[in-house]
Amino acid sequence: MREQHRRGWIGIIVALLLSTSAVTPEESTQKQFVAEGVLPPVAPWNGKSRALLVPAEDPWATPFERSDCALSPSYDETVSWLQRVAKASPFVHMISIGKSAEGRDIWMVVVSKERDVTPQGLRKSGKPALLAQAGIHPGEIDGKDAGMMLVRDMTVRKTERELLEGANLLFVPIFNVDGHERSSRYGRINQRGPEVTGWRTTSHNLNLNRDYTKLDTPEMRAMVAALRCWDPELYLDIHVTDGIDYQYDVTFGYNGRHAYSPAIAGWLDRFLSPALTNDLTAMGHIPGPLVYALDATDLSKGIVGWTAGPRYSNGFGDVIHLPTVLIENHSLKPFGERVLGTYVAVKSILRTLAAQAPELRNAIAEDRARRSSPIVLEWEPAETPPEMIDLAAVEQKLELSPVSGGVHVEWTGRPVSLRVPYVRFTKPKTVVARPAAYWIAPAWDDVIDRLKLHGIRMQTMDELREVDVEMYRMSEVKLASEPFEGHVAVTSSQKIEKRRERLPAGSVRVPTDQPLGDLAVMLLDPQSPDSFFQWGFLLEFLERTEYAEEYVMEPLAARMLADDPDLAREFTRKLADDESFRASAADRLDWFYRRTPYFDDRWRLYPVAIER
Repeated sequence: MREQHRRGWIGIIVALLLSTSAVTPEESTQKQFVAEGVLPPVAPWNGKSRALLVPAEDPWATPFERSDCALSPSYDETVSWLQRVAKASPFVHMISIGKSAEGRDIWMVVVSKERDVTPQGLRKSGKPALLAQAGIHPGEIDGKDAGMMLVRDMTVRKTERELLEGANLLFVPIFNVDGHERSSRYGRINQRGPEVTGWRTTSHNLNLNRDYTKLDTPEMRAMVAALRCWDPELYLDIHVTDGIDYQYDVTFGYNGRHAYSPAIAGWLDRFLSPALTNDLTAMGHIPGPLVYALDATDLSKGIVGWTAGPRYSNGFGDVIHLPTVLIENHSLKPFGERVLGTYVAVKSILRTLAAQAPELRNAIAEDRARRSSPIVLEWEPAETPPEMIDLAAVEQKLELSPVSGGVHVEWTGRPVSLRVPYVRFTKPKTVVARPAAYWIAPAWDDVIDRLKLHGIRMQTMDELREVDVEMYRMSEVKLASEPFEGHVAVTSSQKIEKRRERLPAGSVRVPTDQPLGDLAVMLLDPQSPDSFFQWGFLLEFLERTEYAEEYVMEPLAARMLADDPDLAREFTRKLADDESFRASAADRLDWFYRRTPYFDDRWRLYPVAIER
C-alpha cells in the first residue's frame, strides 16, 4: 500500500508539472536551442513617446502596459478589454465584420463622435475615416497594442479627444484571429518581443497578405467586403519586418506616382509622408523608407523601391484606388519602442486626414475616374541609373561561417550612414491594352463569384449571345513543381485569336469602364501574375480529353497527304527537321489529327473572351 501511495503522489506531481508547462517531450528538446541572446545588440532608447504609457496600476492600462511592455494580450483578453472601453464610452462601438475559418469573430472597433455609426452615417458626418488593420501576420502584432492605447486615449482618458473632431477611426485589432491564437514563445525567431506571439498564417496555413486578389479565405472576403462597405479614405496595414539591421524603428511606404493611383500617391508624398516623418522624429523615433535590401550581406549595394502587386495590401489598394500605406516596424527594435512608434504614426495619420481631407478626396475621385491604357501588369527596375540616398544603417561584419560554410553577417550595433542606390521598380515589364470588356461563360462560376465579391460590376445575359471577340490560345504551359498559397501556379505563352463566340444565357460581360476596371484586368488577363489563370483557377481548359485511334488516323493521314500537296511538303520538312517527331509514330499521327475538324478547337483556349 505504501508503494502504491508513493507512486500515486508521483503521478499527481508529474501531471501537475506537465499541465503547468504544457511541454511535450519534443518541445523539451527544442527548447534547449532558443534564440535568446543571439540577436544583434540594440541601442538604448528613451524616446518622448514613452510619456504615452500609463502606469500599470491605472484602471485603463492595457495588458501591454501592465506587463511593462513585454506582453500582448490573447484574443479573448483583447476583445474583453475593448468591450469594457465600449461599455464606458459612447464613442466606441464593436462590430464583427465576419468570422474566421475556426468561427472567431473578426472585430472592428468604430471610434467616432457620430450618433449614427453605420457606414452611411459616418459618410454623412463629412469626416474622413481611417481603417487601421493589425495582425494580418499575428506575430507582427504591434498595431493591436498601439491601437488599444489610442482608442482608450481618444475616449475614456480623453487625452487625444481632439482627434475625434476631425476623423473617424475604424480599428481592426486582430485580422488573422486564428493565427493569433496559435501562440507561443517561439513564433518569431528574429524579433524582439512580445514574449508570446501568434503564427503568420491562418488555420488553413494561408498568408492573408497574398490573398487580396484570389479571395480564398473567409477572413479576406470579410475584409474586402468591409473596405467596400465602409469605403475609408485611407487604409493602413501594420506589420513588423524580417531580417536585416538598420537604425529605423518605423518604416513606411506605398506604391508611387508611376503606378495605378498617381493622384493618391501625390497626396501621400505631399502631405502624409512629411507629417509622419516629422511627428515620429519629434517623439524620439527614427522613421525611414521601406527597406528591401538588394543583398542582405551588403547594404551598400542598395535597397529596392518595390512596386507591390495586388495580392498584397498596398498593391491592392493602389489598383482599386484606395489610399493604402504599409507600415513595417523594425523587428530588431524592442517591442515597446515599436508599439509606441505605431501609436505616434496612427495619431499622425488621423491628424493629417482631418487637415487634408478635401485634397485626398479629390485625388481619390481623380484616380477612380482614370481609364489608363495600356495597363501595366508587372514592373521591373528602371533602366536609368538609380538615385543615391542616405541610408541610416548599422555597421556589419562578414565572416566565413564554420557552421554553414557560407557568409555569416554580424551587426555590431554601431550606427553608420551609407550612401546607397535606391533601385525603383518603375519600368513596365508586362503591359496590355485596356479592353472594352471581358466575356465569361456561366460554367466558370467560381471566377464570376470572386469578381462579384470584389464588387466588380458586370452584366448578366438572359439569352444566348453571339459576339466577335479575341481569345488567348495557350502554349508551352508549365505548372509549378510545388503548391503556393493553396494553388499550383501556371505560366504559359499565348497567342491572340479572333473568333465569333456563342455565349449561353447566364454569361457575363465585365466592362473595364468602371472604378474597379484596373482590378478586372489584373484578375482576368492571363499575363498578369495575379490573374486567376496564373493562380491556377482554370486548369480544366488545359486538359486534352479527345484523341484518335491509330486504325482511323493511319488511312486518314494517307488520304490527307494525297489530297493536299502543301500539307505533304510541310510534313516532309517536319520529318527532316525534328528527330524526335520522326522517331514517334504516335506524334506523327497526332500531327495529322490536329489538322482535322475532329480535333478539339477549344483545347488550351483561355475561356475568358476579350471585347475590344
